[in-house]
Amino acid sequence: MMPMQAQEPQTAASTQHSAVTKAQTHREDTFKLSEACPPSFEKLSNGACKFRSLYQLYPSLQDHGIGGLKTGLPDIRDGFTAKEIDLGRYLFFDPALSGDGSMSCATCHDPDKGFADGLGTSMGPNGSRASRSAPSLWNVGFLKRLFWDVRAGSLEEQMLGPLYSEIEMANTPENLLATLNNIPAYRDMFADAFGTNPADEITLDQIYHAIAAFEASLVSFNSRYDQYAHGYHDALNKEEIAGLNLFRSFVARCSECHTPPLFTNQETAVIVTPEPEGMPFDVGAEKTFDDPTMRAAFKVPTLRNIALSAPYMHSGALKTMREAVKFYNDGRGHAIPEGQEVRVHWHIWEPNMREEELDQLVAFLGALTDESMKPKTPEKVPSGLPPVSADAFQKKFTEQYLSPSMATTTPPDE
Repeated sequence: MMPMQAQEPQTAASTQHSAVTKAQTHREDTFKLSEACPPSFEKLSNGACKFRSLYQLYPSLQDHGIGGLKTGLPDIRDGFTAKEIDLGRYLFFDPALSGDGSMSCATCHDPDKGFADGLGTSMGPNGSRASRSAPSLWNVGFLKRLFWDVRAGSLEEQMLGPLYSEIEMANTPENLLATLNNIPAYRDMFADAFGTNPADEITLDQIYHAIAAFEASLVSFNSRYDQYAHGYHDALNKEEIAGLNLFRSFVARCSECHTPPLFTNQETAVIVTPEPEGMPFDVGAEKTFDDPTMRAAFKVPTLRNIALSAPYMHSGALKTMREAVKFYNDGRGHAIPEGQEVRVHWHIWEPNMREEELDQLVAFLGALTDESMKPKTPEKVPSGLPPVSADAFQKKFTEQYLSPSMATTTPPDE
């Protein structure tokens, strides 16, 4: 991050100018885009990267309930080129995408934290806090609706929220274009990825396309659960198998919403978790659809790599997997605040599981961890700014603004 003079705080525009100047002084740095598709993707003769998985050999889950372990995946958004994906990787980790050059996409979606940030509500620039947690990006290329309140229908539409939100990356389209077009390395990289001339200006659509290409390449289907599902029985121990059986049973009923193999049915559900102290009641998808029956409805998140992305729920109210499992066991609607009228999802009931069974469920959820396809964080990015991890940003935020539990800002943008 660029140094700032205490006696004269820099504006976002001046900080970005400093970033561009630094990048230009590092013009000797060259960035060669990869021509190889990411793991789990086959490079076709036309250069497109096509997703490949054993799950594609299995029958579709459509109209077949929760299915068995060998059921097919929904369609993924693939077909991007290797260079488009790699360009998106550099953009994803580059703080130049934020208004003041202090944070990148990876600040809230850190690969080392399950592509989340380890916070109940994400931190932003100038001491701001979001009202919701940062969802994991693993397997996001399969999702049809995005954000906790499902208000976006594509990766490109989704990224407009954090890029231009004042409480997140706090940029503007005009400043983003000016920044990237003034970095020579990016002019060359965009021309290489899109087959244009380096003299041509970078466009917003190209930026969004490249970031979407990278995000859609984030796949995770090589966990010990997956090995078990494909036929290797010894991949799970007895406790994890017991947890899997509970997960799929009519007692726990977890798989009715967190349906394998994606571990989400891509629907919304009203379960009503408690809001953290001081936070207002979040109406969720009611605002998206202007529908009171969807009050407090949120998307059903994937459980892939769930052990890496605590805390849980839309506001991080539940700190551990054990707390999350216990919440469902405590009964239908037990956390609804007084005076709130909501329609709790019909799947939610009172399973009355024993403590031992809750432990078995937690053990099984841990078997969904797979980081074997985790992309490499660039050691340097074209802006010349250092890639900013979640921990580094949170440390600076805490030191500068003292209280990481500051009041949140509405409306929410995650």
